Amino acid sequence: MSTTPSLSLSPAVLHRLVQEGRAPRLLDVRTPAEFRTVHIPGSYNVPLATLREHRAELTAHLDEDVVLVCRSGARGAQAEQALAEAGLPNLRVLEGGVVAWEAAGAPVERGPERWDMERQVRLVAGSIVLVTGLVGVFVPGAHLIGTAIGAGLTYAAVSNSCAMGVLLSRLPYNRGPRPDIRTVIAELRSTS
Repeated sequence: MSTTPSLSLSPAVLHRLVQEGRAPRLLDVRTPAEFRTVHIPGSYNVPLATLREHRAELTAHLDEDVVLVCRSGARGAQAEQALAEAGLPNLRVLEGGVVAWEAAGAPVERGPERWDMERQVRLVAGSIVLVTGLVGVFVPGAHLIGTAIGAGLTYAAVSNSCAMGVLLSRLPYNRGPRPDIRTVIAELRSTS
């Protein structure tokens, strides 16, 4: 975990900067499927895993005016830490992510509707707990699987990470076409 607090930017301030033509670079670190469903116009999709893997390459093409965007802010903070470790200072995270941006009435681009990662995790975890609870009536000890899922969700909240989300992000439903890092860097160069 980062020892320095995340610098954030409110949706209202970011919207004003965009309207004034002073928009910072927006890096959306959600999965490609989440990005295709809804994103802020002009943002670049660099999934968190790609950003971590290619952070040195990316920092060479980013200025100091970068705002990291995700669904609600957690992945943005992780991306901030990764880029800060690679030497990029003064990063900001969009407060409340795309959810807050949209709630503020700011413009978004929409694609085909898909469930966001948090909703998928709730469905899978809840289903496992429900099924193992019911099966536990007939099979002694089956409820312990649900207990393990509960422990995993507790750890995910405390550590601000989610192993189940990472696994679900690898499903074909969530992958879609992964942004090619060379294409992203070329786009970043062309708008410098």
